[in-house]
Amino acid sequence: MSDVERHGQNSAVPASGEEDYGRLGERRTRRMRIVAWATIASLILIGGGSTVLSLLFG
Repeated sequence: MSDVERHGQNSAVPASGEEDYGRLGERRTRRMRIVAWATIASLILIGGGSTVLSLLFG
């Protein structure tokens, strides 16, 4: 017997707790994008900086 059958809930109808997490998904997605772009920018800056230092100091 599945959890849905035990609790007597239809799988098409979301549980009452799932409705409260809608905004958290948007916040999580936005936070993940910010972290990803910050990581990409720092990798570019570090890579560019190391390239300049290696060109200056041979």
